[in-house]
Amino acid sequence: MLTAHLPAGYCLSRLAGKPHLASPGLLATVLICSVLPDFDLIWFQFVDNGSLHHHRYWVHVPFFWGVVGMLVIPLVWRTRFRSVAILGLAAIFLHLVLDTIAGGIMWLAPLDTTLYRLVEIPPTYSHAMISFLLHWTFLLEIAVWFCAIALFVTARQRQDEVVLTGIGEPES
Repeated sequence: MLTAHLPAGYCLSRLAGKPHLASPGLLATVLICSVLPDFDLIWFQFVDNGSLHHHRYWVHVPFFWGVVGMLVIPLVWRTRFRSVAILGLAAIFLHLVLDTIAGGIMWLAPLDTTLYRLVEIPPTYSHAMISFLLHWTFLLEIAVWFCAIALFVTARQRQDEVVLTGIGEPES
């Protein structure tokens, strides 16, 4: 995935139900976590000079995030941060699942360092980015964007209906 991680995180936060209403930082946390594994692109571009596929860094290894989850979830289980931690980890794993479509993820690491992907995108154009953009899998990214936009518009319409009808206003 090239562009759909952030809107996928938005979809996850909205489809999770009403926990985002109880915690104002939940949407922000889910959005950050939905792109968190790609923070390694900074290292990839400026330090490593692209010598290693960035999906081979530890932030793209499911085992690492599984360990983080096993440490964090018990610590926050009886606190108000439980839904934040669970949805944050869910957003990270959603990122990894989306990257599995064409990018490749080391699902069996540390036992096996094979990058598993569902679809291999052949380098049919002069630049790899063009090959990704013109491959049929990019339609999946567009679909995620449409889903996020639809959820956003629907949420805005509901807010407008609440304001217009007076539902939810305190009685005088």
